[in-house]
Amino acid sequence: MLIIPAEKSIDWKHPPWATFTIMLICLLVFVGYQSEDDAKLTEAVDAYLEADLAQLEAPVYEAYLQRQIRFEGDADRARDLNQFQQLQAEDEQEWVAVTLLLDEGFYQYLQANQDVLWAPREQAYWQAHRPAIEDQYIRQMSGQALGLVPGRLTLYSPITYQFLHGSWGHIIGNLVVLFLLGFTVEKALGAARYLLAYLLCGALSGLVFAAVSGNSLVPLVGASGSIAGLMGLYVAMFGSRRIRFFYYLGVYFNYFRAPALALLPVWLAKELYDYFYAGATGVAYMAHVGGLAAGAALYWVFRRSLLRVQDTFFEPEGETEDSKFTARYGQAMTSLGRMDFALAERQFEALTEQYPERTVLLEHLYQLAKLRPDLPAYRERARALMNAAQSQRQPERMVAVWQEYLGKGEAHHPLAAEDHNRVLFASLRQQDFKVAEKAFERLRATANPLLVDEACRLLVQEFEKRQMEPKARHYRQFLSA
Repeated sequence: MLIIPAEKSIDWKHPPWATFTIMLICLLVFVGYQSEDDAKLTEAVDAYLEADLAQLEAPVYEAYLQRQIRFEGDADRARDLNQFQQLQAEDEQEWVAVTLLLDEGFYQYLQANQDVLWAPREQAYWQAHRPAIEDQYIRQMSGQALGLVPGRLTLYSPITYQFLHGSWGHIIGNLVVLFLLGFTVEKALGAARYLLAYLLCGALSGLVFAAVSGNSLVPLVGASGSIAGLMGLYVAMFGSRRIRFFYYLGVYFNYFRAPALALLPVWLAKELYDYFYAGATGVAYMAHVGGLAAGAALYWVFRRSLLRVQDTFFEPEGETEDSKFTARYGQAMTSLGRMDFALAERQFEALTEQYPERTVLLEHLYQLAKLRPDLPAYRERARALMNAAQSQRQPERMVAVWQEYLGKGEAHHPLAAEDHNRVLFASLRQQDFKVAEKAFERLRATANPLLVDEACRLLVQEFEKRQMEPKARHYRQFLSA
């Protein structure tokens, strides 16, 4: 089962260059650097067989697997034992060598117990040949050199492992999903912050995997943890908005709409279930869990700074709107062009009921209501547009609507204290103290003592922090009064 968000469509006029760059690096690393792994492994097998090390290690390996099955409760190793015994029975010496060489845990076991496993002469022979093969070939393979090995964690491996992959199927699958998610997140954050978010999500995903895996020596490779981070970040950006998701189940696929964040616990639950019950699949489920959690957490922590979504991101995309919306929107615009404002208003209201997330409709309704600032509808449209701007983290637009309403509609139908209060808060966050003080004066006029007192304390704190003592003293006088 696959479920991925698919709310936005790609704008080929502004391609996602950062996403393409990541994809290209992964491909170049896989085709260039990782293509040497086969040659290194072949050389390691040749040296291993030439030294006839299987004669020493094969019996110990069977005992090692049986010990893990019986005493450590690792039932998955029973399959490894059966496969190894079958390789020996069929005299597949090269594959026997590959199995022994690539089991890093077994090599560590031999290193730690060589003095009790063999007689001194055999131990000396093993020591003269096997570590050299390990250092010269096995440790130079991409997974061991740049993958994330929990038992040998390095400073760089939480970053480098993200660009390695285990097979063509692995890299193609990851890059397809990366493209489907990446172009939207890149559009939301911008290329530089997107790249930083991608690497941070991947690093945190890898660290979660390492924490769960303990001293495992099996390397983690692949971009799936980073991609899971983008998924977590994606749904956190949209929050409770209903967005479109693509799902694939067996041979059936389709789209559905749901609140974005509702899918986060579903994804987490699926990965955790597979981790505990799917058995040995070779999939790093806990890396996916770490990525999903990291992406959502990073956005919630840094959504107003490092990961702030660009103001234009949530605006409707004219070229990608469905045909039904486009047709009805065109009819409403035609009514506007004919100056049939009453009909245009009804058409925009109907569209708003069906497409409440499209702020452009609120903008039109606001502009129409502004034609009669003496009517209560103007205040309601202004408040609705201020709400939308605030929820989409567009404080400049919210303040602009507020200021315009003060000049046109406030004399007829004053705004509520809460409206002035949120403008004051938004202005303080933007460090626009002139607007904040203006909002305070409007708030005072509403005679809401609780909000006035709270706002006054905030202004005192802000001016004190900036050592603007005359201003701070001015508002302390209000408090004392």
